[in-house]
Amino acid sequence: MTDGPANRVTSVRLVLTLGVLGLAAWSWTHGEVARGPIVVLAVAVLLLDGVDGRVARRTGTVTPFGARFDMETDALLILVLSTLLVGPLGWWVLASGLARYLLWLAQRVWPWLTGPLPSRRWRKAVAVLQGAALVVGVSDLLPLWTTYAVVAGALALLVVSFATEVHERAARTGRDLRPGVLTAAAVVLVWVCLALPSRWALLSGWTLLRVPIEGLVLVGLAMVLPRRAGRLLAIVAGSAVAALLVLKVLDLGFASVLDRPFSPLTDWTYLGSGVGVVGDSIGRAPAIVAAVLGVALAVALVVALPLAAARVCRVAREHRVGTGRTLGVLALLSIFPAVLGSGPTSGGGLASATTAGFAVSEVRLVRAELADHQVFEHKIREDVWASVPPRQRLARLRGHDVLVIFVESYGRVAVQGTSFSPGIDRVLDQGTRRLEGDGYQLRSAYLTSPTFGAGSWLAHSTLQSGLWVGSQGRYQQLIASDRLTLSRAFGEAGWRTVLDVPADTRDWPEGQRFYRPDAMLDSRNVGYRGPKFDYAPVPDQYTLQWLDQHELSPTHRPPVMAEVDLVSSHHPWAPLPHLVPWSQLGDGSVFDPMPARGQSAEEVFRDPQRVRAAYAQSIRYSLRTVVGFLHRLRHRDPNLVVLMLGDHQPHSYVTGPGPGHEVPVTIMSRDPSVIDRISGWDWQPGLRPRPDAPVWGMHSVRDQVFEAFSR
Repeated sequence: MTDGPANRVTSVRLVLTLGVLGLAAWSWTHGEVARGPIVVLAVAVLLLDGVDGRVARRTGTVTPFGARFDMETDALLILVLSTLLVGPLGWWVLASGLARYLLWLAQRVWPWLTGPLPSRRWRKAVAVLQGAALVVGVSDLLPLWTTYAVVAGALALLVVSFATEVHERAARTGRDLRPGVLTAAAVVLVWVCLALPSRWALLSGWTLLRVPIEGLVLVGLAMVLPRRAGRLLAIVAGSAVAALLVLKVLDLGFASVLDRPFSPLTDWTYLGSGVGVVGDSIGRAPAIVAAVLGVALAVALVVALPLAAARVCRVAREHRVGTGRTLGVLALLSIFPAVLGSGPTSGGGLASATTAGFAVSEVRLVRAELADHQVFEHKIREDVWASVPPRQRLARLRGHDVLVIFVESYGRVAVQGTSFSPGIDRVLDQGTRRLEGDGYQLRSAYLTSPTFGAGSWLAHSTLQSGLWVGSQGRYQQLIASDRLTLSRAFGEAGWRTVLDVPADTRDWPEGQRFYRPDAMLDSRNVGYRGPKFDYAPVPDQYTLQWLDQHELSPTHRPPVMAEVDLVSSHHPWAPLPHLVPWSQLGDGSVFDPMPARGQSAEEVFRDPQRVRAAYAQSIRYSLRTVVGFLHRLRHRDPNLVVLMLGDHQPHSYVTGPGPGHEVPVTIMSRDPSVIDRISGWDWQPGLRPRPDAPVWGMHSVRDQVFEAFSR
């Protein structure tokens, strides 16, 4: 019975599968997946899967043992492959490998799940597809998000396959499983949504298994209230949980990217730019698909959760005795750890009040933001420098061109304490020697940015206004005000003011009204005819060249004050430009071949190490560009004063956990009197601040500049 040509083919498949298992074991112990050999062996197993069945049918040797032998070989391969994807995809992928064995356990508990069923070709196809999807995942040929979609889609089909098998077996024995399945699904949905935490650090399989006290209270009330009131309570509670779930997910996303919680009052404007950030990482089309799916899922939850809560409460009323016993047991499990000193919100007990606690925190957040609106309004109006005569405010800088250059994502991690900081430090040290040789004096320190990972406009407005603009609400409130900014102060004192924002692709009337520059530059009006580098429409080198030729020419009058927001180091840091001879820049078409020669964002974001390397490369490019630009101006603009700083730290997948909000800042000038006037700042010589350099709040810079350079 175990012999025969078909079983011999299956035996070969089993030997190859054991080879995959051996290579997987090697990978687990060495921390490096042997992708090539594993993929080759696994593909061979999948190709031979269609051979043994055909051989059995042609030779008349089809047996129950052969079918079982074939099935168990498939199951073993899928289990081994799924374990290799736990690292990149998460523990959920093990569901693919454990499905067969979970069904076997269920058959031991419920014997009616056993017995023969008619053969279904599509079930066999789903099993093959499952193996193929896992092989694709192990091969690492696709971007991570695409791999997620492929493996998750195959798992969904596998779930459908097992569900239809269970349904067929139930129908054969006269069982109607649909009511029980719907009730179980409703319980699981409500339970998980209530237990889901709003912080990544608390998210684990254990947190999702803890007993949600809110659910116990809801079911208990539904059992004692009149039927109609209980149903209304369930629908209202389900709707509230759905809304809170959306806010939890947004909180998780904001914590990952911006290192802060989501504000339900003002942060909805970030969602559009968030799609753009995801698009920079995985491609525009996948990002749009992901956004559409996300919206569809949110709508589905808003509809499904109230219905699920209503079903749970209805079933609880219909089975009061059993429900009461269940609630009693769960309540005891919840109370027992609290008696021992582990409360329901401690993170380690058997019960949780996650959603109730989150709701309270959201209410407090909204109340705090509403109160902050009044406080910030007072701060905007309270400005001693607004009453100082304009010609006195910056008198000590008269005759000097002044540039405020923001280097996108230039954070403290770029210059200190990371695997990539030594390379950036070398660029800064080389730049220090070159600029000091040109006669520049350099002083550096750190500033604490009000934002992290994104939201550059918060940093720009903080520096310009002298106020801490740490939220979108404050930003919207500020730009609608008449607060004195650095740009406006320089303009009132006689400078020509320029706001150079190369990332902008459309008009920005709010910025024009608030900052009041004489010239607004963006990607459309600087004559650039070269390629776009993913997010960055204009490379930094071209931005500074155009500013030099059109605003800082030797014949310019009056002196210029410009804020320049460089963007080549903006996420996703791929593809990147590289420096070309300044004389060859022309209209920017010299950059045309570069995007195709560089790595795409999709390629970079497959590997965290590539992401960090690309980030470091972008920062080195931007810093070299600034140094080269200042070197060219050493004779033509001897009175130039430059304040160069980062706007915020890069995203957390570059910085790692807990990096802080500090960014480097450097002031540069060839005029010794400028440096003398800031001697009290105690900033350190050179472009690279040391670890013990002073740390200021970014909002303090405006007033310090006024203090140092006013009459």
